[in-house]
Amino acid sequence: MGPVQDVAANTHDTLLANWRATWASLDLSSSPALFGTLMTAWAEPQRHYHSLQHLAECIAWFEREKDAAERPAEISLALWFHDAIYDVHAHDNEERSADWARDALIAAGVSVDAAARIHSLILATRHDAVPQGHDARLLVDIDLSVLGAPTERFDEYERQIRAEYAHVPPEVFEPRRRNILRHFFDRDPLYATPGMHATCEAQAKHNLRKATD
Repeated sequence: MGPVQDVAANTHDTLLANWRATWASLDLSSSPALFGTLMTAWAEPQRHYHSLQHLAECIAWFEREKDAAERPAEISLALWFHDAIYDVHAHDNEERSADWARDALIAAGVSVDAAARIHSLILATRHDAVPQGHDARLLVDIDLSVLGAPTERFDEYERQIRAEYAHVPPEVFEPRRRNILRHFFDRDPLYATPGMHATCEAQAKHNLRKATD
């Protein structure tokens, strides 16, 4: 097995361990079929950033920060579904992902109340409003963790976003992208939870300043 296969296998095993642990913490049996469906969705060919790499990075941050969560299993499941539907030509991916999560989780035995909270958490990743509630703030911080990644990963992220929107001409893409990144740069603080703020805030401001100059 070569390096690429090793990374893929490690990602699969890490995600599977999180999936099983999350369902066990809810005293429910995990669904291998749903796990497989989600893994397939995250591996769709149009994805360059919103991919299994992003999911794995989010889950890694969740594992680091989960003791700060009020309902950790719900954040974990929200992360699994938050970009599960990703169509670069659509503007309702989060809404569709949230609806899929709610319906699939109820069918799998998650309570209606918990599924509704997970639905709301996923909608918070639209990043169109200040997240309300501690778990929503933590989820959003995790989703935005790449902004505070080391320079090499942030630069790779920017290339991946551009690849997803390769159909958009540069004269349209570039000013829109700068405006999006400037929006995040202007948020003060960018990261609302103590652990993520301490680890990511300074690097994120550095990355975003460079990207918007």
